[in-house]
Amino acid sequence: MGVPLLVIVDGANVVGSVPDGWWRDRRGAADRLRDRLVPFAADGLPGFPGPLELVLVVEGAARGVEPVPGVRVDAAPGSGDDRIVELVAEAGDRPVLVVTADRELRHRVTVLGADVTGPRTVR
Repeated sequence: MGVPLLVIVDGANVVGSVPDGWWRDRRGAADRLRDRLVPFAADGLPGFPGPLELVLVVEGAARGVEPVPGVRVDAAPGSGDDRIVELVAEAGDRPVLVVTADRELRHRVTVLGADVTGPRTVR
């Protein structure tokens, strides 16, 4: 068995994709997203069977979200998008899937060889 697919989740973009009041508690919204990601680590995502290595990238008020078994949390020191691009670049030839709806970010990571899917995949 090879290296598991690296799935990088754009936390701010995925949380912001549903107008459920997330802006009142950004950290709490990121915690809830992290917890929803846990089952995907073992079971996989639609079209991407598990196991997966999941990384949730958070920024701003969501910094401080703790990792849990199955989901690594990466607190971007600045732009979450820039950190996601760095993680994709660091992955080298490893298969990477980025979860975001951000058009500019989609372009930046596909140029580096990553695949992209939208927030509904993890919602």
